Amino acid sequence: MPTDVLRSARHATAVWAEMIKFAHSVFALPYALLATFLAARPGLPTATQLLLILICMVGARSAAMTFNRLVDQRIDAENPRTRGRPLPSGTISRTAAWSFFAASGGLFLLGCAGFWLLCDNPWPFGLSLPVLALLCAYSLAKYVTRWSHLILGAAIALSPVAAWIAINPHTLSWRAALLMLAVTCWIAGFDLIYACQDERFDRRRGLFSLPATMGVAAALRLARVLHLLTALALISVGLAHQLGWLYYLGVACVAALLAYENAIVSPRDLSRVDVAFFTINGVVGVVLGVLGVLDIVLT
Repeated sequence: MPTDVLRSARHATAVWAEMIKFAHSVFALPYALLATFLAARPGLPTATQLLLILICMVGARSAAMTFNRLVDQRIDAENPRTRGRPLPSGTISRTAAWSFFAASGGLFLLGCAGFWLLCDNPWPFGLSLPVLALLCAYSLAKYVTRWSHLILGAAIALSPVAAWIAINPHTLSWRAALLMLAVTCWIAGFDLIYACQDERFDRRRGLFSLPATMGVAAALRLARVLHLLTALALISVGLAHQLGWLYYLGVACVAALLAYENAIVSPRDLSRVDVAFFTINGVVGVVLGVLGVLDIVLT
């Protein structure tokens, strides 16, 4: 009996992790941690602050992804690429998904309240509901504008700015905005590449996306421009914060990975989109986050 219970628990965890794409947390979390350590300089963030940042990130991202899946359930069921997802396939019910959304949103609000109660910083809690609303707004963007990729990038790029406000709101400045710009361009660029898979479906269904409205070739060119801007913005972050060689080593690795990501995808061959989207971008976030934080800690 315990073995059956354990197997069932593992299956349920895997299903929910698939629905919210938990593995994609490596996209935004490293940038939030980098901003956390930058905001704490010349000192270091406390263990309490780091724990609260992690709670807020998990809660906000889980709520936003669940809302996105709920909004997209009908079109996901029509798309051969996505109809096997937990909601359209019936593995998870809408009631369960809404309950999970509420619990995740509650976890985010609790983490924000923790900064007020434990760190004497009311700003995260005061801004929590508007931030959560902006994160969920992306799910509706593709129904009204082809610039939904940039909206997604800007929504996820709130994470480093929000982390900065949570750690030290008094030092928030244009330097934090540079990190937000880098994340916005990075996310928007690889979301454009990923969206190329659904170009025909989006056009037939009347959904707004840049690949569907301007073509795959143009979308891929724009992705390259956005990733070039990402590298330039990351260099600007290093200059603005006077970071050291470890950080710039991370930027060099990111630039090389982004160049490779754009090189392996073409309008005639989209077979390696998943490699470009999942593997390479996961490495991008971790490499820059780890080397950037190490640079700050060691210097």
